[in-house]
Amino acid sequence: METDNKHFKRYTVTTALPYANGPIHIGHLAGVYIPADTYVRYLRMKGEDVMFVGGSDEHGVPITIKAEKEGCTPQDIVDRYHKIIKDSFEELGISFDVYSRTSSKTHAETASSFFKKLYNDGKFVEKESDQFFDPERNKFLSDRYIIGTCPKCGNDHAYGDQCEKCGSSLSPDELINPHSALSGASLVKKKTKHWYLPLDQYESWLKEWILEGHKEWKPNVYGQVKSWIDGGLQPRAVTRDLDWGVPVPLENAEGKVLYVWFDAPIGYISNTVEYCRQNGTDWEKWWKDEDTKLVHFIGKDNIVFHCIIFPCMLKAYGDGFVLPDNVPANEFLNLENDKISTSRNWAVWLHEYLEELPGKQDVLRYVLTANAPETKDNNFTWKDYQDRNNNELLAIFGNFVNRTLVLTHKFYDGVVPAPGVFNEKDANAVAEMNAYPDIIAKLIENYKFREALSELMNLARLGNRYLTDNEPWKQIKTDPERVKTVMYLSLQIVAKLAILSEPFLPFSAKKLQKMLSFDVEGWDQAATTELLPVGHIVRIPELLFEKVEDAVVETQIKKLEDARKQNELNAWKPADIKSTVSFDDFAKVDIRVGTVLECVKVPKADKLLQFLIDDGMSKRTIVSGIAKFYPDPQQLVGKQVCFIANFEPRKLKGVVSEGMILSAEDKDGKLVLLSPRDIVTPGCSVG
Repeated sequence: METDNKHFKRYTVTTALPYANGPIHIGHLAGVYIPADTYVRYLRMKGEDVMFVGGSDEHGVPITIKAEKEGCTPQDIVDRYHKIIKDSFEELGISFDVYSRTSSKTHAETASSFFKKLYNDGKFVEKESDQFFDPERNKFLSDRYIIGTCPKCGNDHAYGDQCEKCGSSLSPDELINPHSALSGASLVKKKTKHWYLPLDQYESWLKEWILEGHKEWKPNVYGQVKSWIDGGLQPRAVTRDLDWGVPVPLENAEGKVLYVWFDAPIGYISNTVEYCRQNGTDWEKWWKDEDTKLVHFIGKDNIVFHCIIFPCMLKAYGDGFVLPDNVPANEFLNLENDKISTSRNWAVWLHEYLEELPGKQDVLRYVLTANAPETKDNNFTWKDYQDRNNNELLAIFGNFVNRTLVLTHKFYDGVVPAPGVFNEKDANAVAEMNAYPDIIAKLIENYKFREALSELMNLARLGNRYLTDNEPWKQIKTDPERVKTVMYLSLQIVAKLAILSEPFLPFSAKKLQKMLSFDVEGWDQAATTELLPVGHIVRIPELLFEKVEDAVVETQIKKLEDARKQNELNAWKPADIKSTVSFDDFAKVDIRVGTVLECVKVPKADKLLQFLIDDGMSKRTIVSGIAKFYPDPQQLVGKQVCFIANFEPRKLKGVVSEGMILSAEDKDGKLVLLSPRDIVTPGCSVG
């Protein structure tokens, strides 16, 4: 395992800008924000100069769509969700130096200036093309505002950029019967002018810079980039016809804004500019100094933008902008064996998690790191969350810390004892525990956070094993001097955990450091054997972690199940109308009203109820398959129902049924008996 041999003076670390049209969920956290925060916290502990940049992406079609649905302005939407996102990140401990937004004045200035320089330098290609236009709304439509039938699966509500039913990427021209999502109108084509970044002109440079110069990038990243380049790059529009975004800073460009893919990554720069203006420092050292290492943390859906398009933008701009040294993109996280979907509410939302499971920030950080989709899509389940908390954090890490501190207070009133001469087991334990800082560091530097966390837990396992093998609770009576050595070394392992866990479990690390009355100076401090000197006093321990009970998990699973049921209800639509029948055919059906005299379950038939009906002329028996929906048949006695009187009799479970009772099937599958609103004389015809 090799790390970059060059030592950089500073690090600019960015995270994908989340759309401010909804809150953050665990897929975002596992893919981007937790690994980025772990990396940044480690760098700071190493004494590195770091700028950790985040922010909300507040332009783009999803935001305008949501505003349209809610009957408010796009600014209302982004103001609401920017606050939710920013606050939840802070509560989870994502330690941004700056978290700003692309609707800020600074961003508008920066993005406009960026575009204008490329325009003035002749870096764009100007094109006129035919695009879809809504004649009723008098506006050009972006792909997401165009709906039609998917040519691949037949879904009649596919978008102009993607069919969410089959997952196919589409263009509006591929849709069958494309029409406006805003007005429902059929679309026409009209000419419009836009500016394009000619990515094809950068192919040879990209091949040299990435395919030859960055073979160390993660295979999933390198492979996707290679596929794009090998497939041939095409010019890409940097402007669009829309009324929400950064206006194109040119004359005769009214109604045009910077395309969000061009606008958003400039947000990394503008947010840095904003921070440095507020703090009186130079922003350019973070973006234009060759001694700055730029790292983008993103999900796999953003690889092309950060590895091809944004670098081409920086290359075209010139002026010494640094290019990304690495883009350690992760794959996707699924939830309970199903794809996370914001539209279906199939997600674990961060702000809700923080409210419903207070004080468990580190549990979520741990589980999402231990189960991170670093090389392939992975799966989050609440059962795994419970198991990892109870069997790892609690039973391994927390148990070792608690046992060590409890015994220290029991034997020595909380004072670190003076050790004796180390035997072979002690020497081996010292060598092993002192190796972990370097092992974990190299893994973090290579963006292998899941493996790094596993090694942290191995250090806790070493401590548990060392304690168990030496049994100080037994030896205290037979060899008290030996116990001093065992407890001394066990305390040093606890102190190492207090240092090395900080990037992964910042809240628990701080709590542990407080229990130890121990100030952490930095990562390299952990290589020292004696972290807690003889005579140092540790506090009475508190539990670092608590058991996650079954009821907690059951509540969260039920919440998801309720969301799935609600989504199924929302997705319901009436069955297709059957083929037409003539009036004469319909007139043959004799529908009447009867009064229920008796109603009982049919023996050995869970679904069937046996009715005795007063049809106005006689009493007739009718069997109906609605027992599931009327568990107490007696409640139907005395009610009036509609039934087909001239239905051919047939035998069901040995009972002759003389008609058919009519019912309606609701969208949740429930059958409801049809009855007249007012009481009528039995035998009345329905027609």
